[in-house]
Amino acid sequence: MRGHGTYVLPNSTSITSSLAGTLTKTNKLLSVRPLRARYTPEIGDLVVGRIVEVQAKRWRVDVAASQLAVLQISAINLPGGILRKRTETDELQIRSFFAEGDLVVAEIQQLHQDGAASLHTRSLKYGKLRNGVFVSAANAGGKVGVLLGVNGYIWISKHIESDVAAEAAGINRMEESVSSKVYSSQNDDIEPATMREIARLKSVILALVEHGLKVDEDTVTRGYHEAVEMGRETPDDDLYLGGEKGKRLAAILTGR
Repeated sequence: MRGHGTYVLPNSTSITSSLAGTLTKTNKLLSVRPLRARYTPEIGDLVVGRIVEVQAKRWRVDVAASQLAVLQISAINLPGGILRKRTETDELQIRSFFAEGDLVVAEIQQLHQDGAASLHTRSLKYGKLRNGVFVSAANAGGKVGVLLGVNGYIWISKHIESDVAAEAAGINRMEESVSSKVYSSQNDDIEPATMREIARLKSVILALVEHGLKVDEDTVTRGYHEAVEMGRETPDDDLYLGGEKGKRLAAILTGR
């Protein structure tokens, strides 16, 4: 049976692929998934996105999908952990939460019939991203954290210790721990050593992408440790992983 990415020639019963990709067989249904395609949202996916438009009661978010995702004002935590219906005052202050250009980490909450996705940030793990660098394409160091979005967007930042007491309080009291600082656009002071490790991780991820390697927690962690060892070979701990150094890193990770 013919599925997506396939076609049948006239006067023929053979199913032919219409693109380069991997064959997926579901019972008798044959379909081909392209090697490169835009992100297709799935409920429960963790994604990194950028606010591109602010509307009356919602934000439009670029998550690398074919359509912009939607983040409703009712799907975020209000500062102070106030549990109430969103009012006109909240709508007037909507840019104090997220403005155009802000980066957020969120979860896919719902998919609509037209393929658009709805997001939510109603968790202490989600919200505005600060103190780091964005990469379009784990935890590798004690003071650096990495968010690998399912949609191919990646955020590398200074590691922030989680509030253990807030997490232990449970979901019913979670919003009590939400403060206005959650929506602050002001970065914290970052030590030069931490900034170097952020830059090193970015170089590792870009090298993985350049050489066609899978970007996941395991490869990023292994690549980071190899990059640290390679940096020790130079007096100034060179962070550059392009050219021959990138090829060498890829060869080490693939065992070639």
